Amino acid sequence: MQPLTLPAPGKLNLMLHILARRADGYHELQTLFQFIDHGDELSFSLRDDGQIRLHGDLPGVEHDSNLIVRAARLLQRESGCPWGADIQLIKRLPMGGGIGGGSSDAATTLLGLDHLWQTRLGEDRLASIGLSLGADVPVFVRGRAAFAEGVGERLQPVELSEPWFLVIAPQVSVSTAEIFSDPELTRNTPAITVRSLLAGGGRNDCQPVVERRYPEVRNALSLLNKFVPARMTGTGACVFGSFPNKGEADTVCRQLPADLPAFVAQGRNISMLHRRLAQLAQEVNV
Repeated sequence: MQPLTLPAPGKLNLMLHILARRADGYHELQTLFQFIDHGDELSFSLRDDGQIRLHGDLPGVEHDSNLIVRAARLLQRESGCPWGADIQLIKRLPMGGGIGGGSSDAATTLLGLDHLWQTRLGEDRLASIGLSLGADVPVFVRGRAAFAEGVGERLQPVELSEPWFLVIAPQVSVSTAEIFSDPELTRNTPAITVRSLLAGGGRNDCQPVVERRYPEVRNALSLLNKFVPARMTGTGACVFGSFPNKGEADTVCRQLPADLPAFVAQGRNISMLHRRLAQLAQEVNV
């Protein structure tokens, strides 16, 4: 069989409110996810020995600890599948950027191997498996822009405009656990409805904490704010601003310092992963 190559798209949190800290240490939150047409790429090849082998793994991340490997092995156990896979990773999304790289890689692994192995577990089951790997994984499994509540697992699909984003990736990896444990983090933002949110408003409660701890993020926000209102995604470090078209975003991108990584991508309500899987399904049915 030919290798199956699929995208693992990034996401942006267009807002992130922290409502309360739960007894189990997690936080009740509300956030608005939208995908972007920029991300990692994974290729899957079938193995008949049941082994999971990741190639192109990440510096500082043990093979067996990588979310891709953990997702593949969890799918094996849940489905009883005897097959294995060689997985090739091309990494484009920054680690610790709040842009969903690891979670997206895990979701693409679940959906890709479900397709390759023909386990046919279905989206609901795969989303449940994904939640055990991380709170953001289900939104990538579902593949639709969404308003999320709880720890991020309760998803309500939404239709958003699809602007062009300029995303800046400061050269620093932000620890999500560190930000959520910071005593100065706002944890009492009142809950809002998705209707009031879509009418305008919303902020990122994590942003002031990250700006205080990471001057690289603070400086990137200050720089982008000279052109458009700048926001941080997730717990950082990536920051972004929206533009009505690609040309305007590209123009500002060219004015950024050469040593500050950045890219331009379009917002997407249906992820590029799900677009590709739908295309594969069509090819099979033709």
